[in-house]
Amino acid sequence: MPAHTAYHGNMRGILLVVLYIAVAVTPLIIASVYGYPYDDIVYELGRSLALLGFTILALQVFLAARVKWIEQPYGFDILIRFHRNMGIFALLLILAHPLLLAAGSGDWGLLLGPAVSLGVWLGRATLAVLIASVLLSVYQRSLGLTFERWRLVHDILSPLIIVGAFVHSFMIGADLNLAAMQGIWILATGAAVAVFVYHRIIRPRILRDHAYRVTEVVPEAPGVWTVKMKPAGGEPLFDYLPGQFQFITFFRDRGLPEEEHHWTISSSPADKGYVSSTIKALGDFTSTVGETRAGDRAAVNGGFGRFSYVLHPEERDLVFIAGGIGITPLMSMIRHMRDTRDNRQVLLVYANKDESGIVFSRELAGIEAGGYPSLRVVHVLGSPPPGWSGESGFVDREKILRLCDGDLEGKVFYVCGPPGLITAVLDALKTLGVEDYRIRLEIFSFLD
Repeated sequence: MPAHTAYHGNMRGILLVVLYIAVAVTPLIIASVYGYPYDDIVYELGRSLALLGFTILALQVFLAARVKWIEQPYGFDILIRFHRNMGIFALLLILAHPLLLAAGSGDWGLLLGPAVSLGVWLGRATLAVLIASVLLSVYQRSLGLTFERWRLVHDILSPLIIVGAFVHSFMIGADLNLAAMQGIWILATGAAVAVFVYHRIIRPRILRDHAYRVTEVVPEAPGVWTVKMKPAGGEPLFDYLPGQFQFITFFRDRGLPEEEHHWTISSSPADKGYVSSTIKALGDFTSTVGETRAGDRAAVNGGFGRFSYVLHPEERDLVFIAGGIGITPLMSMIRHMRDTRDNRQVLLVYANKDESGIVFSRELAGIEAGGYPSLRVVHVLGSPPPGWSGESGFVDREKILRLCDGDLEGKVFYVCGPPGLITAVLDALKTLGVEDYRIRLEIFSFLD
């Protein structure tokens, strides 16, 4: 990617932050300047926090809707973490709202008293649903909820929260007497609902109607398969960068599950014949990937993420550190360098438990011999077989320094793998004095 394109991406990221803040505080500013004044500052603060909290809730839908022009400057993983944190922040604002109103007015019956208006009851119910939604999101794994079940519940609760807060505001919010505020509230709610419907209903239908076809399923290692796909109607592949990921829903019939999952793209964008993901059996659904056949259909939505060397064209000396199936985004980048005859320096340190877990072994050896990129592959095995002459044990501080010939100056580290490897490598790089801006991570889970 040219340097000026990366620059414009950074500028767009800054402008989007400014736009987010402006949209979030505009209702608060209008209400403060033109709204009905209150003598009690505590009551006024409670009213203001509700206005800000509602606007943030409406914006939540845009953050999670996979809108590429919003996602591209940050990466989807960063965006979805921001989405989660802003959901918690909105909850705190809205929790403070009734407390401050009651404290400011002296009417503590607003909180729990039964003799309140229908609008107050609706506000209480909406707050309860918001609390449930945030708690389920934060403690999804602790509660034993699968991602699919959590998302189903989240997709039901989210529109209930937006609509409930909208109706509650219109029923009892004094600031909504202003025509400008009414227009903003209707626009914000309508836009949020429209984006939600497109994201969860319309776009999945479009992707299904224009599904890709599986062309080949290649076994790579025990429990690991590469699934190659291309558009069924001969349309061009979607654009993506090496190292990005895609969302895939397989339609395979035969009683196999139909779920959407995100997987890294392992193919090179320079190859226009197909797009592929290399998938390891790590759970109930992924254990069925080997049953996927040529001719099966797949809804494909990509590419997402910023884990890609092409976004940093000035970097010429790269160290790729992978663990297990974490090789996939790095393999996409290495293949792209080969296809574009990029001769930058790349050291690949690839850790696996044993030889059977090594994916792309022959292809990596061929690329290493070909000279594009200037690649050096080092395999590290946790349980090496008798006679193994390569590296063994863990990727630790000593190995990293030695494999880099004792010189880390100017090197940029791309790290992807299981959490244990990422933590160990990060700790090692920190003790070696490698600055944060020279470390790039890919974490397969959005919310870790």
